[in-house]
Amino acid sequence: MFIGPVFTREVTIAPRREKTFIARAVYGGLLLLLISTVWLVMTGTQIITDTGDFARFGAALFSLLAPLQLVIMLFFSGLLAASGVAQEKDRRTLLLLLLTNLSNRELVLGKLMACLLEVLIYLVVSIPLFMLTSLLGGVSWQQIVRVTLVTLFAILVCGSVGSCVALKREKTFQAISTTVLLLVIWLGFWQGVGYGLLGQEWFGISTSLLADASSPWRAVFVASRPVLESGGFSLVALLTPILSYLAVFAVLTVLVNGYAILMVRLWNPSREVRKTTALEEDTWRKEAVEARLAREAQERQSAQQGHAIASNPYDRLEDNLFAQEAEHPDLAHTGAESAADTRYKMDASLSAAPGKVRTVWDNPIIWREICTQAYGRRAWLVRIVYLLLAAAAALALHLLFQENAAPTLRQLAGPFVPLLLLSLLLVNAQAVTSLTSERDGGTFTLLLVSDISPKEFVYGKLGGTFYNMKEMVLFPILLSLYVAWLGAMTPLTTFFLIAGLLILYFFVAMVGIHIGMQYDNTRSAVATSLGIIFFLFVGIATCMWIMVAFSGSFEAQLQPFLAFMIGGGVGLYVSLGARNPSSAIALASFMCPLATFYAITSLLLGQSHWVFFSIAGAYLFTSIAMLIPAIDEFDVATGRTTAD
Repeated sequence: MFIGPVFTREVTIAPRREKTFIARAVYGGLLLLLISTVWLVMTGTQIITDTGDFARFGAALFSLLAPLQLVIMLFFSGLLAASGVAQEKDRRTLLLLLLTNLSNRELVLGKLMACLLEVLIYLVVSIPLFMLTSLLGGVSWQQIVRVTLVTLFAILVCGSVGSCVALKREKTFQAISTTVLLLVIWLGFWQGVGYGLLGQEWFGISTSLLADASSPWRAVFVASRPVLESGGFSLVALLTPILSYLAVFAVLTVLVNGYAILMVRLWNPSREVRKTTALEEDTWRKEAVEARLAREAQERQSAQQGHAIASNPYDRLEDNLFAQEAEHPDLAHTGAESAADTRYKMDASLSAAPGKVRTVWDNPIIWREICTQAYGRRAWLVRIVYLLLAAAAALALHLLFQENAAPTLRQLAGPFVPLLLLSLLLVNAQAVTSLTSERDGGTFTLLLVSDISPKEFVYGKLGGTFYNMKEMVLFPILLSLYVAWLGAMTPLTTFFLIAGLLILYFFVAMVGIHIGMQYDNTRSAVATSLGIIFFLFVGIATCMWIMVAFSGSFEAQLQPFLAFMIGGGVGLYVSLGARNPSSAIALASFMCPLATFYAITSLLLGQSHWVFFSIAGAYLFTSIAMLIPAIDEFDVATGRTTAD
């Protein structure tokens, strides 16, 4: 195949996995459940009288499903591609692929399509469900085709970006965080361009058209709009609204993957791997020098006693090696020194520790998280990019208050909520990769045979997560204080908001630690952990959209949303408690959706105190329900000891 044997293997094995069919059925069931929930909400709050009402419902439902599926596909395509390639690098299996006769094209494209196979299956599953909306009226099959094409090209570009970043970066956290930041910056920039950030025209081209061609979020709304047909089928007429978008994203896919194909063997092995190899070679040479010195001492002692030692061919080979290095100093691995000089210098440094000796704290886990480059040498780049995004959000809020003395809650949420969601995802990614990196690097097993206690391990990982992500935690809190200083919130509301944010940060960090301990596979752990946080916010946004779009009594909306909340509780329990069942986690899993629904209704009613109490009670209890078993059952969960 053109893509190569890596993708061929994935296509062959995927149908044999049980989870492939379960995941496909779950995704289709969730979409169908969402359609049913929206229908029950509409029929419970409005009266359906004619076919026009069905058509309006179909159009409203399609306008919800199209961008919702796009967001899900964008997130998981970039995430799965980045984590899949990063897992190969962490486990050193990418080095084995580089040693085969695979071409760069087969390696890059094969791994990319293997990682995106699951997402592409979800896209195919959604097509029949989208066609159901056309039966209600208000939606044509041409709109569905255009939306599907927009989503497909977005999947290819986001997956290509995630794969390219992971091939270049050294650590899993760097790959995931950089991918998420790049996608957020791309979407945010073109959204700003569409709102007139660069004016109405740019080099004679409308900035609105440029934004529609460059942003999948804007393109999906263009694709979902009905177009007046002149009669008959025409491919040009079908693709005209999104033709520029398809062209731009096709070029981006080719450029990103072409760059990865050209550079994959220059980036890999990474400098860290080459440095480790050089260190191993130096260690071998030191051992060889030590062995030779011991042999020479034995020869001198035997000569003094009048005994002869049999010649060893390996000794002669080693003597020839040192003789060649002395004869050709420029060929020696240790530089321009002669073998004799190297011999005495190595002998003098055999018992010396390399570099400056550092004192390890009482808790070595948190010492390693804070004082070493445990997540790569360029983790600071993620912080700088996030700080720039935080500065942009602060500037947007400042301009908003200059234009409007009393901005609404929806206007304030525009710059603040995306930054908050991004920070929560990054904190969660840091927490889960702090566990998966230990497993992939083979150090987790070493920690289990040491005398490190469960409290030292869990609290050390939590402390390291918050230290490394301190900027992500601090700046949303500072923005909240800034908004309160401008007079948009009362002191009590500000306290509720900051306390709620701290609880959410503790919750997402604990989810990452919990999932990292439960899953051995890095890709599954990262996808599950980040997926929980992502679906939590997407579910909240979807519920709020439905409530506002089909406004009515919240008591009438409770019954339709019960199925949605029960489904969310089941999904949360499967993710958190299926591998390590717990009555506390089971209670927390079904309590969180109910508390979230109550918080949403309280927010829409302007009752901020009830929002805080419901969120604090549910998510703090869930965090503790994960923390206590992580410490008390650490030995059993990690395999250090067996359960009775």
